[in-house]
Amino acid sequence: MKIDRKQILEAFLENISRMTDKDYQERVWVRVEGPECDDIDETIAYFFEEDALIDNYQDFDINETQLTALRVLHKNLRTFTDTYGIYSPFKSTKKLINMPEWEKIMEMAKEVLEEFHYKK
Repeated sequence: MKIDRKQILEAFLENISRMTDKDYQERVWVRVEGPECDDIDETIAYFFEEDALIDNYQDFDINETQLTALRVLHKNLRTFTDTYGIYSPFKSTKKLINMPEWEKIMEMAKEVLEEFHYKK
């Protein structure tokens, strides 16, 4: 079975784009309005599930600059989730996405998308 690395990378970048879009976060993650079915936990979990993409960046035609941006986002997102217990059922998504620390995550995610010249 052939792995479509381009499609995997595209889905990965689309997921990162959710971290950059405050309107999307408010509508889908906070108010649970569709048509998308997503939440902050799913978006972050999917990002971390794709560590193989970062580990095998050459296989995905990711250059050093793009890799650096991904690693910076990965490190800071891990710190954010470890610090604020993002996977806790008692968290408030609305409070999380309005924190200054989340704003920084959003900016890092935007930088990743810029490095990949990603347009949704």
